[in-house]
Formats: sequence, structure tokens, C-alpha cells
Amino acid sequence: MRVTFLGTGTSQGIPVIACPCKVCHSTNSKDKRLRTSVLIEDEKFTLTIDSGPDFRQQLLRENVTKLDAILYTHSHKDHLGGLDDVRAFNYFQQKPMDLYATKEVEEAIRQEYHYAFDPKNNYPWMPKVKFHTIDLNPFTIGECKVIPIEVMHGSLPVLGFRFNDFTYLTDTNFIAEGEMEKIYGTKILVLDALRKEKHISHYSLSEAIAVAEHIGAEKTYFTHMSHQMGLHDEVSKELPPNMFLAYDGLKFEI
Repeated sequence: MRVTFLGTGTSQGIPVIACPCKVCHSTNSKDKRLRTSVLIEDEKFTLTIDSGPDFRQQLLRENVTKLDAILYTHSHKDHLGGLDDVRAFNYFQQKPMDLYATKEVEEAIRQEYHYAFDPKNNYPWMPKVKFHTIDLNPFTIGECKVIPIEVMHGSLPVLGFRFNDFTYLTDTNFIAEGEMEKIYGTKILVLDALRKEKHISHYSLSEAIAVAEHIGAEKTYFTHMSHQMGLHDEVSKELPPNMFLAYDGLKFEI
């Protein structure tokens, strides 16, 4: 299985519009962060987790020509704002896009993209999707077992996902012990780390490091970072062994 970070930035991305800070004006490509998403590829399927506002740009950058499904973590705009772009796959793959989402996220998608579900709208170039309702029970995509993990994003429940030895957790500042049990033993962990300062609904870097140490994965990559995190190369030097700042375009095999 191959994982590609499509984006590793928070809701505004980096650079932030009109921001004068040194991170937003960095010339290092690792400081350029699109909205958070990952691409997961196996021999038999290709999926993304979330489809944010930069979805089109991300898929073009990675030359993605086949997409079987999208898994959704939650309903915030920076995680579902690019769904309309599945129209290209509808055309070239000649089928609706399979979406795996909770009932709450499905409702948000139906409201956000109301035009695609309006029976009076017969325009042919609408995004066509097929919903698969998920909860905390494991499910299968292709031949891969997916284990949903509920984390808290402030007061909002968010789903993370475990695929065999890989676990992806974004937009969180609390994981209950019962859900933590699902993560233990994972070899590669991706975990939310917004910035160094404490935040109301995201882990700070120090909090994320503590959680990563508790889980004990062989490697941990931090994602969903804001420009307040600091420069990629400088912050990377401060991290414990086997912990890394992810960056857009980073790939690894599991």
C-alpha cells in the first residue's frame, strides 16, 4: 500500500492570503501546504481521505487517473470543499463516486452540494455519488479492512481510519482510551499537530508528540499544520527520533 500526502495544511493552507510572516514567504517547497488530505493506493483500489478545496490541484499534481472512493473524516469545508471535482471521474470511469461517510457528513454534503441532489435539475454535468453509511464498525474497501476511530475535534466527533499497520488521525485534540485501543500496534501513524501553542480543537505539537509517544508507532508523521507551526526545517530539528513533519507530496510504502 502506498500513501501520498496530498495536503498537510490547516483550513487556510500555507501561504495564508495576505500574511507577512516568514513561513508564508518561505521559498522552501515543504513550507507550501495545501489543505489536508491523503491518497491511498493498493493494487486493486485507490482512495482519498477527504476532498478539500485543493482537491483538483492535488490530483493533477499526483497524476491521479483512477479514484475508487473517498472516505470522509467530518463535514468541515476544508475537508469536503472539492467534491464537485469528482465529475471528471464520473465521466472517465463511467460510474458514481463511492463516498464513505457518517449520516451527519452525508447530510452536510447534501446541503453543500444541493444542486447535485435536486431532482428538478437535469443538467448532465453534476457530480454523481453513491453514499455508503459508516459508523464505528469496521468495513471493507476492496480487500482492505478499514477500522474507524472516533476522535474529538473540540466538541465535534471526527473519524480517523486504520488500514492494517497505518493509522490516519486528523483534526483532533482528544482520543478516548477505548478508541486508543484501536490504534495500538500500528506501525505508521499520521496525527494532527496544528501549531506549538495550545488550541481549542487541535493538538499542539507538544501534545501530539506526547500522544505519539504513548501510541508508540515505529514512525509518526504530523499533519494539518498552520503557518504558526514555524518553518519546516527548523521545527523538524526539534522532533524526537522517528517523528516527522509531513509535507505535501511525501510518499511512503507500507
